[in-house]
Amino acid sequence: MFYITQCYSFEEIIKKSRFISIIYPCANEQVVFQHLKTLQIEHPHASHIVFSYRIKTPEGIIYRFHDAGEPTGTAGKPIFQHLDGKNIIDALVVVIRYFGGVKLGAGGLTRAYSAMAKQVIDSALLEPYIEMATLNVTLDYEKFQAFEYTLKKLNGRLLEQEFAGQIHLKVILPLENKAELKGQFAIT
Repeated sequence: MFYITQCYSFEEIIKKSRFISIIYPCANEQVVFQHLKTLQIEHPHASHIVFSYRIKTPEGIIYRFHDAGEPTGTAGKPIFQHLDGKNIIDALVVVIRYFGGVKLGAGGLTRAYSAMAKQVIDSALLEPYIEMATLNVTLDYEKFQAFEYTLKKLNGRLLEQEFAGQIHLKVILPLENKAELKGQFAIT
């Protein structure tokens, strides 16, 4: 899976229609709706504001796409296919169309929206998504230095630490490394 950390845009004229595609990082649906509302205000004369998004939640990936008045299946779905095909999560792709007077037909619309989604996704810097795990750990003082070394080696980091009779820690590390850390330090 991949994600983006900043917004990217691309603009092109296709058969006299102006197309603007934008990809936004979005952690949840509330952020998606905020972006869409802002775009409606910024582009009040746009003929269509088509979108698709994919968001990873604890329950799984949620996605939506909307044709915004274009013929069914010619706009939102082609955009979604690029998000899904590249396995991008936590992202919203919007394509804004200003009609230029030339009808594109269903095939032309599908190609145009698909090309605009592809262009903006290709321009974005995609980061590999690494699922993280948070652990609460209690250690004896003599194990702390070895624990810190191992945690760093496993690409983890300390979030919180409390020194008392024992050391109480809150750490975060890639989920794939959780078992190794737990095995080396008998963490439950």
